[in-house]
Amino acid sequence: MELRVHGASGASAEQVLNRPNVEQVAGDRSGGFYRPRTGYPDTRGPGGVVLEAYRWSELPSGTAVRTLSLVFLLPFMLCNVAFWMRPTSSDAWALTVKGLCRVLALTLTALYVLAVAGVALDLVAWKCMSSPQCLAERSWLSWLGGRPVGLRLAVLALVPAAAVGLVWWLGARPERMFASFRVPPTVTGVHQLTAVGQWDAAPLVGRLRAIHVAAAFGTLDAVLLTARVNLGASPTTVTLSVLTCAVLATCVVLVCAHPLIDQPGTGRIDRTTRVLRTLACGLTAVVLAVLAADPARPPTGVGLPGYGDMVARLFLAQTVLLLVLWLVVPLSRRGGGPPLRAVGTPVFGAVATGLAVAFSAELVYRMADFLDRDVGTGEQSATGPPLTYKWAIFAFFLAVVAAATVAAVVAVTSRPARWQAAGAAVARDYPDAPPEAGRRLREVETVMARARFTERLVPLAITYAWLAGFGMATSAVGMFELEPGATLEQWFGFPAGLVRFGLRFGSWVIFGLILALVLGGIFAYRTAEFRRYVGVLWDLGTFWPRAAHPFAPPCYAERAVPELSRRIAWLTGQGHRVLLTGHSHGSVLLAATVLQLPPGAGDRVALLTYGSPLRRLYSRWFPAYVGDEVLREVGERIGWRWLNLWRDTDPIGGWMFSPHRPGEPPTVYGPAGTVDRRLRDPSDVVIPPDDSVPPPIVGHWPGEFDPRFAKAVRELADRLRRTA
Repeated sequence: MELRVHGASGASAEQVLNRPNVEQVAGDRSGGFYRPRTGYPDTRGPGGVVLEAYRWSELPSGTAVRTLSLVFLLPFMLCNVAFWMRPTSSDAWALTVKGLCRVLALTLTALYVLAVAGVALDLVAWKCMSSPQCLAERSWLSWLGGRPVGLRLAVLALVPAAAVGLVWWLGARPERMFASFRVPPTVTGVHQLTAVGQWDAAPLVGRLRAIHVAAAFGTLDAVLLTARVNLGASPTTVTLSVLTCAVLATCVVLVCAHPLIDQPGTGRIDRTTRVLRTLACGLTAVVLAVLAADPARPPTGVGLPGYGDMVARLFLAQTVLLLVLWLVVPLSRRGGGPPLRAVGTPVFGAVATGLAVAFSAELVYRMADFLDRDVGTGEQSATGPPLTYKWAIFAFFLAVVAAATVAAVVAVTSRPARWQAAGAAVARDYPDAPPEAGRRLREVETVMARARFTERLVPLAITYAWLAGFGMATSAVGMFELEPGATLEQWFGFPAGLVRFGLRFGSWVIFGLILALVLGGIFAYRTAEFRRYVGVLWDLGTFWPRAAHPFAPPCYAERAVPELSRRIAWLTGQGHRVLLTGHSHGSVLLAATVLQLPPGAGDRVALLTYGSPLRRLYSRWFPAYVGDEVLREVGERIGWRWLNLWRDTDPIGGWMFSPHRPGEPPTVYGPAGTVDRRLRDPSDVVIPPDDSVPPPIVGHWPGEFDPRFAKAVRELADRLRRTA
């Protein structure tokens, strides 16, 4: 049997099998197994294999709700990815990095609450309801305008509380959706890649979710109590403040207590986290009740007391965490390798935090612009956003400009080397090309040169990461009530008009980014072709279990890997010999599946990968989990019945062990040197006699239609038959 697993393209079962009539034989709509419908001709594949396809494209996106939640929870997803980019996974430095990542994830939850609280409490409850101009012709707000400030805060605090409830509900949905796939681990011991798809991580997600919910409500309580204490402290508010600080401190301690949080199964720690969550929810209810009964009225002309300082201090805390990550991660690095192996965690952590800060600042800024009507959000606006958010947006503008500049510089400086390598490859591939094929040769050379730009993305990521961290640090200037325009003009001579332009432009850039993500999520859900372009980021981020942030989008491997393992074990148990063929991220799923097969099942399995990012992306970005030793163990589990097809025109996939060309000796010894097969792409640059156009450039597209793919299938099928 040949079991095909598609990649990020989200292809249909008919496209994967290259057959017009198929039927589902197992699974459901989200993840199912399909075969050519019986009774129709041509139901078998190359070498007489029985064809079967596993379609999992609905798992990482699925319904529109999950797709849009993935868009808006992108910073949480990137923070979770940063957790898995640790250079090592077991020593003391790795445990330190793990704790820093989880504390950073906790600050993202706090920032999420602060952003919603900034809109509901600072802009609406405090500023707008104290301004007759803002309340004019707004009956949906004016009914609270004359009420005591405590009641206004208590009522509108239900908005951030509902926002916490929303992400709480979204984070808990996968447990109900994937409940039937909870199976005991099939592999003993702790292997790097076997952490993916093992349901013993489900208790960890539940504990982290309870801790983050407690921290979210604790952050909301801190905002409310800080405002009330600034109006005048009382024994009740002081007591509630102490309890809130205790809840937040307990959350920080628990996410760093790895032996307790990471232990399998249920136990005392589960009860502890649930009790903490219940206490935080009850404490919030008490705080709201106390505020609602408070008759005090607020002073005029100021923002919510303490709110801006709280946001600025959170930005500073995130900056310190990122700086410590930059210092600690290189200490935990073992051996050499690409630069990203040492900086993947702080880079993606900074990108995640920078996006969270930008999204939060844009939310508050846009809402302030809406409340101000025609007044604008300038220095004299009575309902303008906190200055900390203005500094954050301006810093984002500078980061975007600098990153774009670095991208242009890298593209220009790397162009000669990339074009030289591409030209040499084209010359070796088509030594006898006729003169009329010159235009086609230049097209192939351009595609190869662009595909090599993937290795040049490291400077861009590092540049943006440093600028994002610097921007968060400078955003703390807002706590000193300093306007960006006037301050930069006075200190550095920047024209105030240019600063205001950067503020406006940065805001529109963030808005455009959010709009692009929303449209991308909608079109990726509705259009399979568009999913090919955005699916790489989605599949990369949602492949890894949620071990840092529980509100991140669900991990599709939690279902796909156990489902594939169960199907393969059943097929081999029935006496079948199974050839696994995986394209793009499908090859990553199959690698994790092979490592989780029960003993003896690998003796009847072979593997064919094509367009695989295992070495090019995963091995470089996740060295502790998809390193060279892991790939070699995959080969050993299946007796090295493994072929990997790759092309120089592919910007994502690549070679696995050796980049040698056909006819050249491999660069590694032993059976690993027989795995890689480079395919010339396109197959030719001249028009065949039976066609009107030259063969297409395949790049990263699936290649089941390629005769060389069929040849590899027949070769592996014959090897399986001989082993039987």
